[in-house]
Amino acid sequence: MPRRRVYNVAAMASVTDIKDLWIDRPMTRHSGGPLGTKPRAIELFAGVGGFRVGLKDSFDVVWSNQWEPSTKRQDASDIYVSHFNDGEHICQDIDDVLTQMDSEEMSIPPHDLLVGGFPCQDYSVARVLNQAAGLAGKKGVLWWSIYEILKRYKPRFILLENVDRLLKSPATQRGRDFAIMLRSLSLLGYRAEWRVVNAAHYGFPQRRRRVFIVGQLTRERLDDPRGYLLNDGILARALPVEMLDIARSGRSSMEDFSLDKGLDEISETFGVGHKRSMFCNAGVMDGTDVHTADVTPISGEPEKYLRDILLPHDQVDNSFFIPESQMAAWERLKGAKKETRIHRGSGTEYTYAEGAIAFPDPLDGPSRTILTGEGGTSPSRFKHVVEAPDGRLRRLTPIEMERLNGFPDDWTKGVSDGRRAFLMGNALVVGVVDKIGVVLKEECAYSYDSTPRRLS
Repeated sequence: MPRRRVYNVAAMASVTDIKDLWIDRPMTRHSGGPLGTKPRAIELFAGVGGFRVGLKDSFDVVWSNQWEPSTKRQDASDIYVSHFNDGEHICQDIDDVLTQMDSEEMSIPPHDLLVGGFPCQDYSVARVLNQAAGLAGKKGVLWWSIYEILKRYKPRFILLENVDRLLKSPATQRGRDFAIMLRSLSLLGYRAEWRVVNAAHYGFPQRRRRVFIVGQLTRERLDDPRGYLLNDGILARALPVEMLDIARSGRSSMEDFSLDKGLDEISETFGVGHKRSMFCNAGVMDGTDVHTADVTPISGEPEKYLRDILLPHDQVDNSFFIPESQMAAWERLKGAKKETRIHRGSGTEYTYAEGAIAFPDPLDGPSRTILTGEGGTSPSRFKHVVEAPDGRLRRLTPIEMERLNGFPDDWTKGVSDGRRAFLMGNALVVGVVDKIGVVLKEECAYSYDSTPRRLS
Protein backbone atom coordinates (compact mmCIF):
# COMPACT_ATOMS: atom_id res chain seq x y z
CA MET A 1 0.00 0.00 0.00
CA PRO A 2 1.45 3.40 -0.93
CA ARG A 3 1.98 5.81 1.94
CA ARG A 4 -0.83 8.38 2.08
CA ARG A 5 0.45 11.83 1.26
CA VAL A 6 -0.13 14.50 3.90
CA TYR A 7 -1.24 17.80 2.42
CA ASN A 8 0.19 20.49 4.58
CA VAL A 9 -1.33 23.83 3.75
CA ALA A 10 -0.40 25.35 7.06
CA ALA A 11 1.46 28.14 5.35
CA MET A 12 -1.75 29.54 3.94
CA ALA A 13 -4.25 28.36 6.52
CA SER A 14 -4.93 31.71 8.07
CA VAL A 15 -3.92 33.93 5.17
CA THR A 16 -6.55 36.56 4.52
CA ASP A 17 -4.94 38.63 1.75
CA ILE A 18 -4.26 37.22 -1.69
CA LYS A 19 -1.03 39.17 -2.13
CA ASP A 20 0.45 37.25 0.80
CA LEU A 21 0.51 34.12 -1.34
CA TRP A 22 1.47 35.63 -4.67
CA ILE A 23 4.95 34.38 -5.33
CA ASP A 24 6.98 36.27 -7.88
CA ARG A 25 6.35 34.03 -10.85
CA PRO A 26 5.21 34.79 -14.38
CA MET A 27 1.77 34.01 -15.66
CA THR A 28 1.65 30.89 -17.75
CA ARG A 29 1.64 32.05 -21.36
CA HIS A 30 -0.03 30.27 -24.27
CA SER A 31 2.16 27.22 -24.57
CA GLY A 32 0.84 25.72 -27.78
CA GLY A 33 3.37 27.24 -30.13
CA PRO A 34 2.74 29.73 -32.93
CA LEU A 35 -0.51 31.62 -33.26
CA GLY A 36 -3.18 29.54 -34.93
CA THR A 37 -2.34 26.34 -33.07
CA LYS A 38 -4.46 25.02 -30.24
CA PRO A 39 -3.63 25.89 -26.64
CA ARG A 40 -2.63 23.09 -24.31
CA ALA A 41 -4.48 21.33 -21.51
CA ILE A 42 -3.82 18.67 -18.89
CA GLU A 43 -6.52 16.31 -17.62
CA LEU A 44 -6.69 15.02 -14.04
CA PHE A 45 -8.97 12.16 -12.93
CA ALA A 46 -9.43 11.58 -16.64
CA GLY A 47 -11.76 8.56 -16.53
CA VAL A 48 -12.37 7.37 -20.09
CA GLY A 49 -11.54 10.80 -21.52
CA GLY A 50 -14.77 12.79 -21.37
CA PHE A 51 -13.03 16.14 -21.06
CA ARG A 52 -10.63 15.27 -23.85
CA VAL A 53 -13.43 14.27 -26.21
CA GLY A 54 -15.24 17.51 -25.43
CA LEU A 55 -12.10 19.63 -25.91
CA LYS A 56 -10.85 17.92 -29.07
CA ASP A 57 -11.59 20.91 -31.31
CA SER A 58 -10.30 23.51 -28.87
CA PHE A 59 -7.28 22.17 -26.97
CA ASP A 60 -4.43 19.71 -27.25
CA VAL A 61 -4.27 17.53 -24.14
CA VAL A 62 -0.55 17.07 -23.48
CA TRP A 63 -0.66 15.20 -20.17
CA SER A 64 -3.27 13.15 -18.33
CA ASN A 65 -3.66 11.08 -15.19
CA GLN A 66 -6.14 8.34 -14.32
CA TRP A 67 -5.98 5.88 -11.45
CA GLU A 68 -8.78 3.88 -9.88
CA PRO A 69 -7.90 2.84 -6.32
CA SER A 70 -8.70 -0.52 -4.78
CA THR A 71 -8.73 -2.43 -8.05
CA LYS A 72 -6.10 -4.27 -10.07
CA ARG A 73 -7.84 -3.61 -13.41
CA GLN A 74 -7.48 -0.05 -14.63
CA ASP A 75 -10.28 -0.22 -17.19
CA ALA A 76 -10.80 3.52 -17.52
CA SER A 77 -7.11 4.19 -18.06
CA ASP A 78 -6.82 1.35 -20.59
CA ILE A 79 -9.79 2.71 -22.57
CA TYR A 80 -8.31 6.20 -22.45
CA VAL A 81 -4.97 5.01 -23.84
CA SER A 82 -6.68 2.98 -26.57
CA HIS A 83 -8.18 6.17 -28.04
CA PHE A 84 -5.38 8.70 -27.55
CA ASN A 85 -1.80 8.12 -28.62
CA ASP A 86 -0.47 11.66 -28.27
CA GLY A 87 0.49 13.39 -25.07
CA GLU A 88 1.75 11.68 -21.91
CA HIS A 89 -0.64 9.52 -19.88
CA ILE A 90 0.15 8.52 -16.30
CA CYS A 91 -1.70 5.61 -14.70
CA GLN A 92 -0.59 6.16 -11.11
CA ASP A 93 -2.10 7.30 -7.85
CA ILE A 94 -1.99 11.10 -7.86
CA ASP A 95 -0.20 10.96 -4.50
CA ASP A 96 2.66 9.07 -6.13
CA VAL A 97 2.70 11.51 -9.03
CA LEU A 98 3.08 14.47 -6.68
CA THR A 99 5.81 12.68 -4.72
CA GLN A 100 7.74 12.18 -7.96
CA MET A 101 7.26 15.86 -8.73
CA ASP A 102 8.71 16.71 -5.31
CA SER A 103 11.84 14.73 -6.17
CA GLU A 104 11.91 16.12 -9.74
CA GLU A 105 11.48 12.62 -11.17
CA MET A 106 8.39 13.82 -13.02
CA SER A 107 7.09 17.11 -14.36
CA ILE A 108 4.02 18.28 -16.21
CA PRO A 109 4.44 20.03 -19.57
CA PRO A 110 3.52 23.72 -19.87
CA HIS A 111 -0.22 24.14 -20.22
CA ASP A 112 -2.90 26.80 -20.41
CA LEU A 113 -5.79 24.83 -18.93
CA LEU A 114 -6.21 22.24 -16.17
CA VAL A 115 -9.38 20.13 -16.34
CA GLY A 116 -10.73 17.40 -14.12
CA GLY A 117 -13.89 15.68 -12.94
CA PHE A 118 -12.63 14.93 -9.46
CA PRO A 119 -14.56 12.58 -7.17
CA CYS A 120 -16.83 14.18 -4.59
CA GLN A 121 -15.64 13.46 -1.07
CA ASP A 122 -15.47 15.34 2.20
CA TYR A 123 -13.46 18.49 1.58
CA SER A 124 -13.27 19.51 5.19
CA VAL A 125 -10.12 21.03 6.56
CA ALA A 126 -8.96 19.44 9.80
CA ARG A 127 -6.08 20.24 12.15
CA VAL A 128 -3.36 17.63 12.11
CA LEU A 129 -2.75 16.87 15.77
CA ASN A 130 0.94 16.14 15.42
CA GLN A 131 1.70 19.23 13.34
CA ALA A 132 1.59 22.72 14.75
CA ALA A 133 -1.12 24.72 13.01
CA GLY A 134 -1.14 22.19 10.21
CA LEU A 135 -4.11 21.77 7.95
CA ALA A 136 -4.97 18.80 5.82
CA GLY A 137 -7.87 17.60 3.78
CA LYS A 138 -9.47 14.99 6.02
CA LYS A 139 -10.91 12.90 3.22
CA GLY A 140 -10.99 15.21 0.24
CA VAL A 141 -7.35 14.68 -0.56
CA LEU A 142 -8.11 14.68 -4.27
CA TRP A 143 -9.08 18.35 -4.12
CA TRP A 144 -5.78 19.12 -2.40
CA SER A 145 -4.00 17.22 -5.19
CA ILE A 146 -5.52 19.65 -7.68
CA TYR A 147 -4.54 22.52 -5.42
CA GLU A 148 -0.91 21.35 -5.28
CA ILE A 149 -0.65 21.17 -9.07
CA LEU A 150 -2.27 24.60 -9.48
CA LYS A 151 0.16 26.00 -6.93
CA ARG A 152 3.14 24.62 -8.84
CA TYR A 153 2.15 25.44 -12.42
CA LYS A 154 -0.38 28.32 -12.25
CA PRO A 155 -2.19 27.62 -15.56
CA ARG A 156 -4.23 30.56 -16.80
CA PHE A 157 -7.49 28.61 -16.70
CA ILE A 158 -9.19 25.79 -14.79
CA LEU A 159 -12.28 23.75 -15.72
CA LEU A 160 -13.64 21.35 -13.10
CA GLU A 161 -16.82 19.26 -12.83
CA ASN A 162 -18.57 17.72 -9.85
CA VAL A 163 -21.95 16.68 -8.54
CA ASP A 164 -24.24 19.60 -7.76
CA ARG A 165 -24.59 18.65 -4.10
CA LEU A 166 -21.06 20.01 -3.68
CA LEU A 167 -22.66 23.46 -3.28
CA LYS A 168 -24.51 22.40 -0.14
CA SER A 169 -22.34 19.79 1.54
CA PRO A 170 -21.94 18.72 4.26
CA ALA A 171 -25.38 18.63 5.86
CA THR A 172 -24.01 19.97 9.15
CA GLN A 173 -22.35 23.03 7.54
CA ARG A 174 -24.18 23.82 4.33
CA GLY A 175 -21.76 24.96 1.61
CA ARG A 176 -18.60 24.60 3.68
CA ASP A 177 -16.82 22.31 1.24
CA PHE A 178 -17.42 24.62 -1.69
CA ALA A 179 -16.40 27.66 0.35
CA ILE A 180 -13.07 25.97 1.12
CA MET A 181 -12.51 25.27 -2.56
CA LEU A 182 -13.35 28.82 -3.63
CA ARG A 183 -11.15 30.36 -0.95
CA SER A 184 -8.19 28.13 -1.77
CA LEU A 185 -8.53 29.12 -5.44
CA SER A 186 -8.68 32.81 -4.55
CA LEU A 187 -5.54 32.46 -2.45
CA LEU A 188 -3.76 31.22 -5.57
CA GLY A 189 -5.00 34.20 -7.56
CA TYR A 190 -7.93 32.65 -9.40
CA ARG A 191 -11.29 34.23 -10.08
CA ALA A 192 -13.77 31.34 -9.92
CA GLU A 193 -17.20 31.17 -11.51
CA TRP A 194 -19.60 28.26 -11.23
CA ARG A 195 -22.87 27.04 -12.67
CA VAL A 196 -25.15 24.07 -12.07
CA VAL A 197 -25.85 22.84 -15.59
CA ASN A 198 -28.61 20.47 -16.65
CA ALA A 199 -27.34 19.12 -19.98
CA ALA A 200 -30.89 18.65 -21.29
CA HIS A 201 -31.43 22.42 -21.19
CA TYR A 202 -28.76 22.90 -23.89
CA GLY A 203 -29.90 20.36 -26.44
CA PHE A 204 -28.50 17.11 -25.04
CA PRO A 205 -30.60 13.95 -24.53
CA GLN A 206 -29.93 13.46 -20.79
CA ARG A 207 -31.12 15.37 -17.73
CA ARG A 208 -27.74 15.29 -16.07
CA ARG A 209 -27.09 18.03 -13.46
CA ARG A 210 -23.50 18.84 -12.65
CA VAL A 211 -21.69 21.86 -11.31
CA PHE A 212 -19.00 23.28 -13.60
CA ILE A 213 -16.30 25.49 -12.12
CA VAL A 214 -14.13 27.78 -14.26
CA GLY A 215 -11.08 29.47 -12.79
CA GLN A 216 -9.12 32.32 -14.38
CA LEU A 217 -5.78 33.54 -13.11
CA THR A 218 -6.12 37.31 -12.87
CA ARG A 219 -5.62 40.31 -10.63
CA GLU A 220 -8.29 42.34 -12.36
CA ARG A 221 -11.48 42.95 -10.40
CA LEU A 222 -14.98 42.99 -11.84
CA ASP A 223 -16.77 46.31 -12.23
CA ASP A 224 -20.12 44.62 -12.83
CA PRO A 225 -20.42 41.16 -11.21
CA ARG A 226 -24.08 40.84 -12.27
CA GLY A 227 -23.20 41.55 -15.89
CA TYR A 228 -20.33 39.08 -15.71
CA LEU A 229 -22.58 36.37 -14.30
CA LEU A 230 -25.34 36.88 -16.87
CA ASN A 231 -23.50 38.00 -20.00
CA ASP A 232 -19.74 38.44 -19.97
CA GLY A 233 -18.34 35.52 -18.01
CA ILE A 234 -16.91 32.41 -19.61
CA LEU A 235 -19.84 30.23 -18.53
CA ALA A 236 -22.42 32.85 -19.52
CA ARG A 237 -20.99 33.05 -23.05
CA ALA A 238 -20.84 29.26 -23.37
CA LEU A 239 -24.18 28.46 -21.73
CA PRO A 240 -26.49 31.51 -21.78
CA VAL A 241 -28.72 32.22 -18.78
CA GLU A 242 -31.04 34.83 -17.34
CA MET A 243 -31.92 35.66 -13.77
CA LEU A 244 -34.50 33.37 -12.23
CA ASP A 245 -37.70 35.07 -11.11
CA ILE A 246 -37.38 36.00 -7.44
CA ALA A 247 -40.71 34.39 -6.60
CA ARG A 248 -39.43 31.05 -7.94
CA SER A 249 -35.96 31.36 -6.47
CA GLY A 250 -36.97 32.41 -2.97
CA ARG A 251 -33.87 34.64 -2.81
CA SER A 252 -32.95 38.15 -3.75
CA SER A 253 -31.78 38.71 -7.32
CA MET A 254 -28.11 38.68 -6.30
CA GLU A 255 -26.58 37.82 -2.95
CA ASP A 256 -23.14 39.07 -1.93
CA PHE A 257 -20.85 38.02 0.90
CA SER A 258 -17.16 37.80 1.62
CA LEU A 259 -14.82 34.85 2.12
CA ASP A 260 -11.94 36.82 3.62
CA LYS A 261 -11.02 34.39 6.41
CA GLY A 262 -8.34 31.75 6.57
CA LEU A 263 -9.15 28.20 5.51
CA ASP A 264 -9.10 26.93 9.10
CA GLU A 265 -11.72 29.46 10.20
CA ILE A 266 -13.89 28.78 7.13
CA SER A 267 -13.69 25.07 7.84
CA GLU A 268 -14.83 25.53 11.43
CA THR A 269 -17.50 28.20 11.02
CA PHE A 270 -18.91 28.45 7.49
CA GLY A 271 -22.53 27.34 7.20
CA VAL A 272 -22.94 26.58 10.89
CA GLY A 273 -26.61 26.91 11.80
CA HIS A 274 -27.72 27.44 8.19
CA LYS A 275 -30.57 25.29 6.89
CA ARG A 276 -29.58 25.93 3.30
CA SER A 277 -26.40 26.79 1.47
CA MET A 278 -25.43 30.41 0.84
CA PHE A 279 -24.41 29.38 -2.70
CA CYS A 280 -27.03 29.67 -5.44
CA ASN A 281 -26.87 27.68 -8.68
CA ALA A 282 -24.53 30.23 -10.28
CA GLY A 283 -21.97 32.69 -9.06
CA VAL A 284 -18.51 34.16 -9.18
CA MET A 285 -15.85 34.69 -6.53
CA ASP A 286 -13.80 37.76 -7.37
CA GLY A 287 -10.95 38.31 -4.94
CA THR A 288 -12.62 37.54 -1.63
CA ASP A 289 -16.07 38.74 -2.74
CA VAL A 290 -18.74 36.17 -3.61
CA HIS A 291 -21.63 37.15 -5.90
CA THR A 292 -24.26 34.45 -6.34
CA ALA A 293 -27.73 34.15 -7.86
CA ASP A 294 -30.23 31.58 -9.10
CA VAL A 295 -30.34 31.61 -12.88
CA THR A 296 -32.34 29.79 -15.54
CA PRO A 297 -31.01 28.61 -18.91
CA ILE A 298 -31.54 30.30 -22.27
CA SER A 299 -31.08 27.86 -25.11
CA GLY A 300 -31.93 27.97 -28.77
CA GLU A 301 -30.96 24.33 -29.18
CA PRO A 302 -33.75 21.90 -30.13
CA GLU A 303 -34.47 19.31 -27.47
CA LYS A 304 -33.10 15.83 -27.99
CA TYR A 305 -35.10 12.89 -26.73
CA LEU A 306 -34.30 9.45 -25.41
CA ARG A 307 -35.76 7.89 -28.56
CA ASP A 308 -33.23 9.83 -30.67
CA ILE A 309 -30.28 7.80 -29.36
CA LEU A 310 -31.81 4.30 -29.31
CA LEU A 311 -30.47 1.50 -31.47
CA PRO A 312 -32.94 -0.30 -33.73
CA HIS A 313 -34.52 -2.82 -31.39
CA ASP A 314 -33.84 -5.70 -33.77
CA GLN A 315 -30.11 -4.97 -33.40
CA VAL A 316 -30.19 -5.33 -29.62
CA ASP A 317 -29.00 -8.60 -28.10
CA ASN A 318 -31.77 -10.62 -26.48
CA SER A 319 -29.97 -10.51 -23.11
CA PHE A 320 -31.05 -6.86 -22.72
CA PHE A 321 -34.75 -7.74 -22.91
CA ILE A 322 -36.55 -8.37 -19.61
CA PRO A 323 -37.90 -11.93 -19.29
CA GLU A 324 -41.48 -12.37 -18.17
CA SER A 325 -40.29 -14.16 -15.04
CA GLN A 326 -38.67 -10.91 -13.79
CA MET A 327 -41.48 -8.53 -14.68
CA ALA A 328 -43.19 -8.60 -11.28
CA ALA A 329 -39.92 -7.73 -9.52
CA TRP A 330 -39.30 -4.83 -11.87
CA GLU A 331 -42.82 -3.49 -11.35
CA ARG A 332 -42.49 -3.73 -7.58
CA LEU A 333 -39.17 -1.87 -7.52
CA LYS A 334 -40.35 0.83 -9.92
CA GLY A 335 -43.66 1.35 -8.10
CA ALA A 336 -44.61 3.62 -5.21
CA LYS A 337 -44.27 2.17 -1.74
CA LYS A 338 -44.98 3.03 1.85
CA GLU A 339 -43.89 0.49 4.41
CA THR A 340 -42.73 0.11 7.98
CA ARG A 341 -39.03 -0.59 8.46
CA ILE A 342 -36.66 -1.09 11.39
CA HIS A 343 -33.48 1.00 11.64
CA ARG A 344 -30.54 -1.41 11.76
CA GLY A 345 -28.52 0.62 14.22
CA SER A 346 -31.08 1.79 16.74
CA GLY A 347 -33.87 -0.72 16.21
CA THR A 348 -36.30 2.19 15.85
CA GLU A 349 -39.38 1.61 13.74
CA TYR A 350 -40.02 4.16 10.97
CA THR A 351 -42.15 4.60 7.84
CA TYR A 352 -40.33 4.47 4.52
CA ALA A 353 -42.02 5.98 1.47
CA GLU A 354 -41.01 6.65 -2.12
CA GLY A 355 -42.85 7.61 -5.27
CA ALA A 356 -43.15 5.65 -8.48
CA ILE A 357 -40.64 5.83 -11.32
CA ALA A 358 -41.96 5.69 -14.88
CA PHE A 359 -41.91 2.14 -16.18
CA PRO A 360 -40.98 2.07 -18.98
CA ASP A 361 -39.09 5.35 -19.35
CA PRO A 362 -40.83 7.86 -21.68
CA LEU A 363 -39.16 8.24 -25.06
CA ASP A 364 -40.47 11.73 -25.91
CA GLY A 365 -38.09 13.68 -23.68
CA PRO A 366 -34.50 13.65 -22.41
CA SER A 367 -33.59 10.65 -20.29
CA ARG A 368 -33.10 10.53 -16.57
CA THR A 369 -29.51 10.68 -15.35
CA ILE A 370 -27.70 7.44 -16.06
CA LEU A 371 -26.07 5.92 -12.97
CA THR A 372 -23.15 3.60 -12.34
CA GLY A 373 -25.48 0.67 -11.57
CA GLU A 374 -27.18 0.57 -14.98
CA GLY A 375 -25.44 -2.66 -15.98
CA GLY A 376 -26.47 -6.25 -15.27
CA THR A 377 -29.69 -8.19 -15.72
CA SER A 378 -31.07 -7.95 -12.18
CA PRO A 379 -34.26 -5.91 -11.60
CA SER A 380 -33.63 -2.38 -10.35
CA ARG A 381 -35.55 0.74 -9.44
CA PHE A 382 -33.08 3.06 -11.13
CA LYS A 383 -32.07 1.29 -14.34
CA HIS A 384 -33.55 2.70 -17.53
CA VAL A 385 -36.11 0.54 -19.31
CA VAL A 386 -37.52 1.27 -22.78
CA GLU A 387 -40.32 -0.34 -24.75
CA ALA A 388 -39.77 -1.92 -28.16
CA PRO A 389 -42.39 -1.63 -30.92
CA ASP A 390 -43.47 -5.20 -30.23
CA GLY A 391 -44.27 -4.34 -26.60
CA ARG A 392 -41.25 -6.01 -25.05
CA LEU A 393 -39.23 -4.10 -22.44
CA ARG A 394 -35.47 -3.89 -22.36
CA ARG A 395 -32.55 -2.21 -20.63
CA LEU A 396 -30.27 0.29 -22.32
CA THR A 397 -27.22 -1.04 -24.10
CA PRO A 398 -23.69 0.30 -23.49
CA ILE A 399 -23.75 2.07 -26.86
CA GLU A 400 -26.96 3.89 -25.92
CA MET A 401 -25.46 5.01 -22.62
CA GLU A 402 -22.40 6.27 -24.50
CA ARG A 403 -24.68 8.25 -26.79
CA LEU A 404 -26.49 9.79 -23.80
CA ASN A 405 -23.15 11.23 -22.70
CA GLY A 406 -22.12 12.19 -26.24
CA PHE A 407 -19.33 9.62 -26.72
CA PRO A 408 -18.77 7.83 -30.03
CA ASP A 409 -20.33 4.37 -30.30
CA ASP A 410 -18.34 1.57 -28.64
CA TRP A 411 -16.04 4.01 -26.88
CA THR A 412 -15.84 1.65 -23.88
CA LYS A 413 -15.80 -1.61 -25.88
CA GLY A 414 -13.47 -4.26 -24.52
CA VAL A 415 -14.77 -4.56 -20.96
CA SER A 416 -17.93 -6.16 -19.58
CA ASP A 417 -21.34 -4.58 -20.07
CA GLY A 418 -21.52 -3.91 -16.33
CA ARG A 419 -18.19 -2.07 -16.35
CA ARG A 420 -19.19 -0.10 -19.42
CA ALA A 421 -22.33 1.07 -17.62
CA PHE A 422 -20.28 1.95 -14.54
CA LEU A 423 -17.84 4.02 -16.58
CA MET A 424 -20.63 5.92 -18.31
CA GLY A 425 -22.38 6.51 -15.00
CA ASN A 426 -19.20 8.24 -13.82
CA ALA A 427 -18.69 10.18 -17.05
CA LEU A 428 -19.95 13.60 -18.12
CA VAL A 429 -21.88 14.99 -21.09
CA VAL A 430 -19.06 15.87 -23.45
CA GLY A 431 -21.14 18.39 -25.41
CA VAL A 432 -21.30 20.68 -22.37
CA VAL A 433 -17.49 20.61 -22.17
CA ASP A 434 -17.30 21.36 -25.89
CA LYS A 435 -19.35 24.55 -25.45
CA ILE A 436 -17.20 25.76 -22.56
CA GLY A 437 -14.00 24.77 -24.38
CA VAL A 438 -14.81 27.01 -27.36
CA VAL A 439 -14.96 30.07 -25.10
CA LEU A 440 -11.84 29.07 -23.16
CA LYS A 441 -9.92 28.74 -26.42
CA GLU A 442 -10.91 32.29 -27.31
CA GLU A 443 -9.69 33.46 -23.92
CA CYS A 444 -6.38 31.64 -24.39
CA ALA A 445 -5.85 33.32 -27.75
CA TYR A 446 -6.47 36.66 -26.12
CA SER A 447 -3.98 35.99 -23.36
CA TYR A 448 -1.36 34.94 -25.92
CA ASP A 449 -1.71 38.23 -27.73
CA SER A 450 -1.41 40.13 -24.45
CA THR A 451 1.90 41.15 -22.97
CA PRO A 452 2.93 38.72 -20.25
CA ARG A 453 2.80 40.21 -16.75
CA ARG A 454 4.45 39.22 -13.53
CA LEU A 455 2.46 38.61 -10.43
CA SER A 456 4.76 40.40 -8.04
